Amino acid sequence: MQAALDELDARGIVWELEVRSAHRTPDAVSEYAKSARARGLKVLICGAGLAAALPGAVAAHTELPVIGVPLRSSMSVLDGLDALLSIVQMPPGIPVATVGVDNAKNAAVLAARILAPCTPPS
Repeated sequence: MQAALDELDARGIVWELEVRSAHRTPDAVSEYAKSARARGLKVLICGAGLAAALPGAVAAHTELPVIGVPLRSSMSVLDGLDALLSIVQMPPGIPVATVGVDNAKNAAVLAARILAPCTPPS
């Protein structure tokens, strides 16, 4: 996910980083997503591997755009494809934009493009 942070920094976009698990701390994930708009966030980027439930769990609790980054895991039998498929297969009404496996930089570029209409020209 470091590539996303580097890209956001290069573009002068302020970010916050939290580590949450949809399976281990579901209540914390829900609260984070529900309170994101009130904290001034406009787009959420979620990296997840294996079952990759985090982006969908976050999207279920916010109206903000969510971008999922499927991550490779040493435990994955499909080298990240399992995470990719989990993130793109969201039910109707719970959209999650998805970038390529381990492609956090593209998630930041997409977030910047989503934010561009909201950002006054410099």
